[in-house]
Amino acid sequence: MHWHAYTWVGSGEEREREDERRPGSPEFAGSLLPPMRTGDWLARPASRIRASFDDPGRAVEWLATQYAQIRGAFPRPDRVGLTARLDGAADALPRGVDVQWGEWLTRGRFATISVICCPNRHVTHPCPIRRP
Repeated sequence: MHWHAYTWVGSGEEREREDERRPGSPEFAGSLLPPMRTGDWLARPASRIRASFDDPGRAVEWLATQYAQIRGAFPRPDRVGLTARLDGAADALPRGVDVQWGEWLTRGRFATISVICCPNRHVTHPCPIRRP
């Protein structure tokens, strides 16, 4: 197993366009919006991948870095906290569980930070970069 990382920051209004967040939609492949199901990130073009990892510990480090980049735009303090988030990710990723954090930011924006397991237990999409 390995992991692919994805991010998206956009307006809450954009995020409501659920049709292009579903793989059956004609707009899905070209959409920049996060998919409705985490595993469907793997059906997006490989150019959407922000990083890839063979070690879940490196993926957790990447999550911490991405979180630090958006933390200053939180409209109120994070109730979960970074330590709990990272502990959960460190537990989930080696077990094949995707990690996706979604946070509202100031000015009606929303951020998604995702690390997706590949292969994925919930979808059958092939790896976007490691084709047989």
